[in-house]
Amino acid sequence: MKLAFTITQKQRLIELDAAEEVNTLVFDSETERDLSFKKLNKELVQKNRQRLDRLQRESLRPAVRELESLLVKKLNQAGFVEVTTPTILSKGMLEKMGITGEHPLWDQVYWLENRTCLRPMLAPNLYYLLGRLGKVWSRPIRIFEVGSCFRRESKGARHLSEFTMLNIVEMGISADPQARLTDLAGLVMDAVGLNYRLEREISEVYGNSADVMVDEMEVASGAVGPHPLDANWNIIENWTGLGFGLERLVMVREGFQNIRRVGRSLIYLDGARLNI
Repeated sequence: MKLAFTITQKQRLIELDAAEEVNTLVFDSETERDLSFKKLNKELVQKNRQRLDRLQRESLRPAVRELESLLVKKLNQAGFVEVTTPTILSKGMLEKMGITGEHPLWDQVYWLENRTCLRPMLAPNLYYLLGRLGKVWSRPIRIFEVGSCFRRESKGARHLSEFTMLNIVEMGISADPQARLTDLAGLVMDAVGLNYRLEREISEVYGNSADVMVDEMEVASGAVGPHPLDANWNIIENWTGLGFGLERLVMVREGFQNIRRVGRSLIYLDGARLNI
């Protein structure tokens, strides 16, 4: 009879970022299994310790923050202005995005008192700013924001309840919006250093959209306008927008198995488990 790792052993190895294959390994005896566990555990502990030691020795910032700084610099150089907007949204702002009680995203929202919520996306605030900036700025208007978003979707190795989004939007452009979306995806992904492809997809908010894929991982989603939602914000011009998940980008680039390693945490620091 073949034996697999125990539940406790599997959990420990997964916490240390073992490859998914640990769930399929089998052994002829308890002795063989336990020796294999000790060997893997030692190797993974050493790998985690090395990452922590490097962080302290070289006075580094966590990879997500380093990536944020890199992308802010790249976008500024490309003529985009960084904006910062509130984390708390009104219920009405979501409704203007078409997110009402019947929408799939509704139940994932963290609701607060007084008909407000923690923002599940950056788009409502950026739409609002585009409407205001459109009255005073020349075209094209190029803005972006990096900030936390919140959704009740913490299950699985690819989702976080609190995650960091980079949203880029360009309005009033002379180029074809779809072509511009491709250009902006390339600008970011080339800076990150990852090979990618664009796939057409159906978004719960925008309908027709384009996903940025690295292997089988979606790291960003984009859309173009004019779009039916624009009327709610008094937008009548063409636009291109993309939203990137920074934790997913780092997860893929670093080869981590679980996104929690690079999220905001008291258990992990920059991809390394602390209880080693």
